[in-house]
Amino acid sequence: MADSTQSEKISSSHGSDGFVDASAGQKAPSPDKDSKSTPQAASIVRELIYWRDVKMSGTVFGVTLLLLLSLAAFSVVSVLSYLLLALLIVTISFRVFKSVVQAVQKSDEGHPFRAYMEKDISLSSESFSRYVDTGLRHGNCVLKQLSRLFLVEDLVDSLKLAVFMWLMTYVGAVFNGITLLIIAHILVFSIPVVYEKYKTPIDRYVGIVHNQVKSVVSKVQAKVPGLSKRKPE
Repeated sequence: MADSTQSEKISSSHGSDGFVDASAGQKAPSPDKDSKSTPQAASIVRELIYWRDVKMSGTVFGVTLLLLLSLAAFSVVSVLSYLLLALLIVTISFRVFKSVVQAVQKSDEGHPFRAYMEKDISLSSESFSRYVDTGLRHGNCVLKQLSRLFLVEDLVDSLKLAVFMWLMTYVGAVFNGITLLIIAHILVFSIPVVYEKYKTPIDRYVGIVHNQVKSVVSKVQAKVPGLSKRKPE
């Protein structure tokens, strides 16, 4: 009787051990990569526009500005052709140079771009679906905002958009699209640094201007019927 009881305890302990092993063998769910990709991209952009690494930010700023200036002077086809031609000249020259060096030194180092050729640069279906879903989500948000503005859900916001578009007609008469992109590019790489350095006085003056604009809008909404926003019930 005692032996049977002891055997039952041993078998139950083995069973519980097996249950623990099975549960331990199950892999914990891996963290979502999508939740990490967006903060990482935002962090990289922030590091660039705030000039944390002066060499990297200067390189990105200079190359992008040169590309925009080239697009302002030449057509897109010409700029792309010259860029690809320059890239081919560099890679072919380096390939021939390494081949000559290997022939002179009688070494067998192989292809100089072998490390890059062996990398998997294919786009997986999961990554493609993730990018498409992200694009659709942002596109739907834009369409929702446009429908809200153009269908005059809020009269004040629609009037603000009308005034902004009217001002943009004057901007478009002076600057073309590439010129605006060049100006925006310069501002993106200069305003964050200036704001970080002079944050306190800028915030003070922006607050004063914001309060003045808010006061004027409130007075206009009070005097003109139909412009006041409805209070939620």
